[in-house]
Amino acid sequence: MSLDCQSCGACCAAFRVSFYWSESTLHPEGSVPRELVTPVSPHYVAMNGTLQRPSRCVSLRGEVGKSVSCDIYPLRSTTCRECEAGSEQCLRARELAGLANDTRAAV
Repeated sequence: MSLDCQSCGACCAAFRVSFYWSESTLHPEGSVPRELVTPVSPHYVAMNGTLQRPSRCVSLRGEVGKSVSCDIYPLRSTTCRECEAGSEQCLRARELAGLANDTRAAV
């Protein structure tokens, strides 16, 4: 089975999504809408919904493990862009969500 982000979404519901504040529209060149973030330090913000447990990014739509999408996909932070299907971070999120981690091709 290959991993498909649009039928997973575990990474958006497992970890705190924090990034440098200038990636948000708090900065003139930022892209992540400022109303979707919360400051976590003088230099970092986090996506709303990812600071509590259980965690779930405010921009995630759908049901984890079934069908999901991101409301701000083209505007997402580097933290989100760097989480790749099948990576160690991805597999850990899937484990936390109770999803299978079999990355072998389906036969």
